[in-house]
Amino acid sequence: MRRLAYVCADDGVPVFGQKGCSVHVQEFLRASRQAGIAVELFAARIGGTPPPDLAGVPVHRLTPPPVWRVERGGIDDGVLAREQGAIARNQHVHATLAAQGRFDAIYERHALWSCGAMEYARAVGVVGLLEVNAPLLEEQQRHRVLRLRDEADAIVRRALDAAAVVLPVSDLIASWLGTIGVPASRIHVVPNAVRPERFAGPIVPALDAVPGVVTVGFLGTLKPWHGLHVLVEALSLMRRQDVPCRLLVVGDGPERAALERQASAAGLADAIVWAGSVAPADVPAWLAAMDLGVAPYADAEDCYFSPLKVFEYMAAGLPVVASGVGQLPAIVGHDTTGLLCAPGDAAALADALARLCLDPDRRARLGAAARRHVLQHHTWARVVQRVRLIADEAAGGPRVPMSETRDTGAQEVRRHA
Repeated sequence: MRRLAYVCADDGVPVFGQKGCSVHVQEFLRASRQAGIAVELFAARIGGTPPPDLAGVPVHRLTPPPVWRVERGGIDDGVLAREQGAIARNQHVHATLAAQGRFDAIYERHALWSCGAMEYARAVGVVGLLEVNAPLLEEQQRHRVLRLRDEADAIVRRALDAAAVVLPVSDLIASWLGTIGVPASRIHVVPNAVRPERFAGPIVPALDAVPGVVTVGFLGTLKPWHGLHVLVEALSLMRRQDVPCRLLVVGDGPERAALERQASAAGLADAIVWAGSVAPADVPAWLAAMDLGVAPYADAEDCYFSPLKVFEYMAAGLPVVASGVGQLPAIVGHDTTGLLCAPGDAAALADALARLCLDPDRRARLGAAARRHVLQHHTWARVVQRVRLIADEAAGGPRVPMSETRDTGAQEVRRHA
């Protein structure tokens, strides 16, 4: 695989932005270039200026959905208009790829309304690789608004059917893919990773330490499923036990106002530092200001992804306290690279955090082991190397379409989402 098209038709992913999904895209592009692959980016949302080392990546803007006015029962329905526009964009994806000549493979970050890239790859006889980060249809129904449910389901299945290889980021997503008929022979789990260079050498912390106070850190978008409300409750319990700690929250999002109200009501306003959203280049300095990292997912059903924050904590040499759900037990070894606790249990989370806050030697031991583990097993260079091998192998072999293996329905999809 020498020439690769990377496609992201998701309007919610600003490829050169600051979100975790943005970092994911940028690191894959960077590692591909370092591996000698001529990669070109096709994206719906650019989101900013490329970092200097990615300025040479050819970027092709996928035309945004047209803003149509749709009325249903006399009411303007903007959601329906956006959904119909996103469906129509598949034709533009197809045409934009075709205009750039032949690629050895087409790699797409799966988007809810996108099937054009994978169907184009199949039509021209090149390997289509579909990275799946979440069961997007079920996620959309649970957390957002969805009008064209049947059409969305059909497009998801078309994309999965057309892909030569499906690359879920976790075992749980791989299991879900199996329940909706994707053959196991086409599924390869490829978790997220880190770039070691980001965490090399002396890094000046972005926040001064407070003598005698341990800094518990959270990195990420403030969304309901990240469990920050449980973390704030755990911090309150620790303060009552006189554990010398503070919380550093690096990131922003829709839950921030509610979390600030919760913290204020609990008398924790002086115990939390809200750093807000920071650029990916600044993340290592903020992690250097932490003594341990926390991933307090509250609901096991929502933890089907491969948390980028956890890999970054570990690369920064931080011990991790995490909920023992989803892919996390496979990443964080209990009392080896961190501590695991029950999801949604503030008391259990407070106990795990307190144990590390009160034991600096244990923090140092677990943090060093965490860094060794992630740099040995979870780097973007290894991810690209593996994807390249998978693509080269897929280029020479037949595959079984979903239509010949599908035997489960929406109920199973929901159960595994």
